[in-house]
Amino acid sequence: MVSTDRLFAFAAVSFLLIVVPGPSVLFVIGRALAQGRRAALTTVVGNTLGAYLLVVAVALGVGSVVERSVLVFTVLKLAGAAYLVYLGVRAWRQRGALRAAFTGDQPTRGGRRTLWEGFAVGVANPKTIVFFAAVLPQFVDRAQGHVVVQMLLLGLVFNVLALACDSLWGLAASTGRDWFARSPRRLSLVGGAGGLTMIGLGVSVAATGREG
Repeated sequence: MVSTDRLFAFAAVSFLLIVVPGPSVLFVIGRALAQGRRAALTTVVGNTLGAYLLVVAVALGVGSVVERSVLVFTVLKLAGAAYLVYLGVRAWRQRGALRAAFTGDQPTRGGRRTLWEGFAVGVANPKTIVFFAAVLPQFVDRAQGHVVVQMLLLGLVFNVLALACDSLWGLAASTGRDWFARSPRRLSLVGGAGGLTMIGLGVSVAATGREG
């Protein structure tokens, strides 16, 4: 199974990606500001379910291939790293976009629809797709076997962290709207820091190899 060192390393890398405001976080923030805490937390649950469906898909579809092919692993890693850098550059250039989430006006929706829309955002999040396809396989110990099970376990770690962090974003947005809304600069700093973090993560993924 996954060693403790790999598990903690993956958790650290996952946390760095999760704290960067991306499509899912912006969606949660928008719901928190427009509809309140309950809608935000329901969105987070749906988002997490969607993200874990991606884990299952990657584990079943990519795990067996990565287990046998170093070339496939390398291509996925480099492609994923390049895309993470691209997302980081775009986040930096559009760092003022967070303001739109804090000033948006959305109609009230029922709990099931809110859950479903959160699920749709989670399963279609490009940042999460790239991370699971390109980064997650690096932390699998092929020598231990059970590659699919290892991926499912690591994916669970990611989603538990995401559930906690996204919930905090939603709660913070619902309680701190006035403070953020008074200063567009504060929102820009959040977006800019997130973009730089994502660029650094992409470079790290490209430079990191894996034995096994």
